[in-house]
Amino acid sequence: MPATTAIPAPVRRVTPLAGLLPFLRPYRWLGLLAFVALGIAAGATLVLPVAFRNLIDRGFSPASQGHIDRYFLLLFGVSVVLAVATAARFYLVSWLGERVTADVRNAVYRHVIRMSPEYFETTQTGEVLSRLTTDTTLVQTVIGTSLSMGLRNLLLMLGGLAMLTVTSPSLTGYILVTLLLVILPIVVFGRRVRRLSKSSQDRIADSSAIAGETLNAVPTVQAFGQEPYETERFTRSVETSFQAALARIRARALLTVAVILLVFGAIVFVLWLGAHEVLGGRMSLGQLGQFILYAVVTAGAIGAIAEVWGDVQRAAGATERLMELLALRSPVAEADGTRLLPSSGAGIAFEDVTFSYPSRPGQPSLQEINLTIAPGEHVALVGPSGAGKSTLFQLLLRFYDPQHGRLTLNGVDLREIGLAELRRHIGVVLQDSVIFGASALENIRYGRPDATDAEVKAAAEAAAAHEFIERLPQGYNTYLGERGVRLSGGQRQRIAIARAILKNPPVLLLDEATSALDAESERLVQQALERAAENRTTLVIAHRLATVKKADRIVVLDQGRIVAEGTHQTLLGTSPLYARLAALQFGPEA
Repeated sequence: MPATTAIPAPVRRVTPLAGLLPFLRPYRWLGLLAFVALGIAAGATLVLPVAFRNLIDRGFSPASQGHIDRYFLLLFGVSVVLAVATAARFYLVSWLGERVTADVRNAVYRHVIRMSPEYFETTQTGEVLSRLTTDTTLVQTVIGTSLSMGLRNLLLMLGGLAMLTVTSPSLTGYILVTLLLVILPIVVFGRRVRRLSKSSQDRIADSSAIAGETLNAVPTVQAFGQEPYETERFTRSVETSFQAALARIRARALLTVAVILLVFGAIVFVLWLGAHEVLGGRMSLGQLGQFILYAVVTAGAIGAIAEVWGDVQRAAGATERLMELLALRSPVAEADGTRLLPSSGAGIAFEDVTFSYPSRPGQPSLQEINLTIAPGEHVALVGPSGAGKSTLFQLLLRFYDPQHGRLTLNGVDLREIGLAELRRHIGVVLQDSVIFGASALENIRYGRPDATDAEVKAAAEAAAAHEFIERLPQGYNTYLGERGVRLSGGQRQRIAIARAILKNPPVLLLDEATSALDAESERLVQQALERAAENRTTLVIAHRLATVKKADRIVVLDQGRIVAEGTHQTLLGTSPLYARLAALQFGPEA
């Protein structure tokens, strides 16, 4: 099946925030409890104006002097209920927001880290990091704060409108008419805020991508004196994100001012009518006071909803970006079932394999490759740069699938094997050794997490790394720095080799594994690699004469095709390309 770029799985056209429902569902009972607390708090708030009305109409009359203490005690009791319910709602909703955000971050990271390297050919890591941090923070703000505030104010608005109707139906009618004028700007500006929020988050992600790329290459930037250029490039990106954010802020500001002016303008107008009702004797002073309090509560709730709506729309844009990421499916599909690789068999076979990288579809990296590697065979891959040597490794690890042909390991098609099961059988040492921001012990143990300290040290000794590790300030517990910045290139490579030796896989892939070593270290490591290669299938990409000479077979590639196979001495006489490479790369002793 052809490998293609990662494409989104079918997604139903629903509100973007609906994508959070699977993350909220496990905590639905806690959410229900928070909603109950929210309802109690809203109810207590709506009871207060009634208590004030009774206090005004009855509490200050001579006949009610004995009841005034009870009215004030009732007010205090309502305030206690309001305080406890509000605190409970705050705690429960905040916990829910933090928990769901953590789950979303984990889900996105777990999904992305399993994506084929093909995905990262067209996506910058800074873009992914922006979604993991900035976007999820927006989601947390909405679930942990804005959403509960919005629901609280929605209840207050509905309850306030109901109580306004009970207090004075005629005045409430005027308010309901004015609400139609408020809803329109909320809908119009809300949609615009959502679109602008998504655009703003995209621009922030661009800035993160530039910063991540540059900071990972600081020595190169400084060596070429490109600090001003990179600073200007980042500044332009930040300015673009600022302008996008400014457009969002303007739209949200217009939404806020429109809602507040319309709401409070309507309230002032209705209260003016209410004052005339009192003067005409058609309404008591307590009723007007109650109506005013409910009007203030309702107006404040509507204003808060408009404010929260901006946050919700902004989070909707962030959620949409996160759901798009989670909807992506890797072009390298995980095999169905749990088929295990047989412990022995026919070795490795490339059968009529043709492959092009997705970023260069018109330029085949491999063409009609037919190659069989017997179990335990030591094969060297030789050829000019771009001949397809490293691509063979990429396909063996199933970072990509070929557009034509197939690969088998011990007679099983790689597409029928689970990725974890396949890669458990393969160890790899790349030319660009990767060192994590951890200790030397943990970096080597990465090859086999359950290995003991003694096994780790034995692997380090086999890779000629034990001596220099022991000289580090804290020995094996020394922190090596991000990307191993505290080590030399040769030391980093020996750590990577120790990692592969510790894994002890049936198949070993070595891509220029000794390229960064000095002559003495290379000799020691080469001996270690030879011991590691015993009784296992080994493929080596190397331009070093010692490695090539000791291989059981040498495969010469050129422009994605196998052009010759044989031993070192045979190829010197039968392959002009190999003879030329030997003369150029291995020296006269070839």
